[in-house]
Amino acid sequence: MPRSQPLNDQALEIVARRFAVLAEPMRLRLIQALFDGEKNVTELTVLTGGTQANISRHLQTLIAAHILARRKDGLQVFYRISDPTIPKLCELVCGSLEKSLKKQAGHLNPSR
Repeated sequence: MPRSQPLNDQALEIVARRFAVLAEPMRLRLIQALFDGEKNVTELTVLTGGTQANISRHLQTLIAAHILARRKDGLQVFYRISDPTIPKLCELVCGSLEKSLKKQAGHLNPSR
């Protein structure tokens, strides 16, 4: 649904920063890995194939952007998606991309 009022410059800056945070493939992998619930760094390392140091750095960026949240339980730290719009945004973008790729594949291979 289109907005009735355009965003002001300050709001546009915030939106641009949010998209900049999401413009990193490893951060998107981390978000995808958290779709089905919270996980610790070790689990995220296994699921994404990244190094612990790299993943920790990206997790901090996602926390600073209020996309993820963390919960400490003893010595373990668990991460989860804190912004409920993120899965919806991913679904929207990925769904659109999937349709586009299928359409493109149909043009490249018309026998399908």
